[in-house]
Amino acid sequence: MSGARRASELPAWPQYDEAERAGLVRALEQGQWWRMGGGEVDAFEREFAEHHGSSHALAVTNGTHALELALQVLGVGPGSEVIVPAFTFISSSQAAQRLGAVAVPVDVDPETYCIDVAATGRAITDRTKAIMPVHMAGHVADMTALRQLAEDAGVAILQDAAHAHGARWEGRRIGELGSVAAFSFQNGKLMTAGEGGAVLFPDADLHEEAFLRHSCGRPPTDRHYLHKTSGSNFRLNEFSASVLRAQLGRLEEQIETREQRWPLLSGLLAEISGVVPQGRDKRCDRNPHYMAMFRIPGISEQRRNELVDALVERGVPAFASFRAIYRCDGFWESAAPGETVDAIARRCPNTEAISRDCIWLHHRTLLGTEQQMHEVAAIVAEAVEAP
Repeated sequence: MSGARRASELPAWPQYDEAERAGLVRALEQGQWWRMGGGEVDAFEREFAEHHGSSHALAVTNGTHALELALQVLGVGPGSEVIVPAFTFISSSQAAQRLGAVAVPVDVDPETYCIDVAATGRAITDRTKAIMPVHMAGHVADMTALRQLAEDAGVAILQDAAHAHGARWEGRRIGELGSVAAFSFQNGKLMTAGEGGAVLFPDADLHEEAFLRHSCGRPPTDRHYLHKTSGSNFRLNEFSASVLRAQLGRLEEQIETREQRWPLLSGLLAEISGVVPQGRDKRCDRNPHYMAMFRIPGISEQRRNELVDALVERGVPAFASFRAIYRCDGFWESAAPGETVDAIARRCPNTEAISRDCIWLHHRTLLGTEQQMHEVAAIVAEAVEAP
């Protein structure tokens, strides 16, 4: 690699300034550092809900817990099934499996990498309790078709919006799409406090039950340990909430930058022989671009992994794409479907291909300058064309 072109230094992530510092001091000096005594979590929930077009938000410890809690209040448990995309981070399936429900993987669209509507329809049974579309890399799944499918089948939708802060579908924000949605604030996410999560609810009853369950079944005014439901401690702390309030304040500006840079970078990547950037449905009219994703169809997984290493060595924050969830040992530990890996793979050809040939770049790449988009594309071209 000696003498190879290197990218100039891209913006760092996470980003912070005096807003985060002021928030942490504010949380510190209020004298109460958990949500039942402080005001930061309450304020963040109001601000996050309003920003995403919802009346009810609940902040929790992380995105995986957000999914698990949301599924629980939707009635998911032993004996039920949850349909999930086969191409996703494994928390999507494990959240259902930890509740005793069977996670049913279905294939994804080869252009957007989001859950395939037709495959979802074929997977619905009388045990299906919920459909979990993942808004992959910030691209909203086909919520129009999925909502109709769910209504016809009488099942719930839980949006896994861990990548989709600030996203819109046909002009509507995530909280305006009529279903529960779960978000993550893990260190790499579009907003972060290192860890954290949130759930948006379309009605007050679901929010009230979720609040109880995220606080060991205990109402906020309880003084006598009258735990009304089962649950766990998924409460977010005041310090994390203060940081997230600051992060929310710059989210839209960062999305605007990424929305300007992705058309440039994706166009340059598309000019490289064999490279196919992630596509976009025009109905997704606001994509926050959690990842800059592209495929090299026909490449071997080993060669893909070598390309990732080469890009990282040249200063490009590249990663191999998610492995198909059914090809992870953890998927089979509990509440797995009654199928073999090969059987699932046969009905998920797009997932098989994308898991093998896809590369993603950290979203901080898209916070760079236009010149840096040309640099990154040139480095990708050199790495792909190298023997």
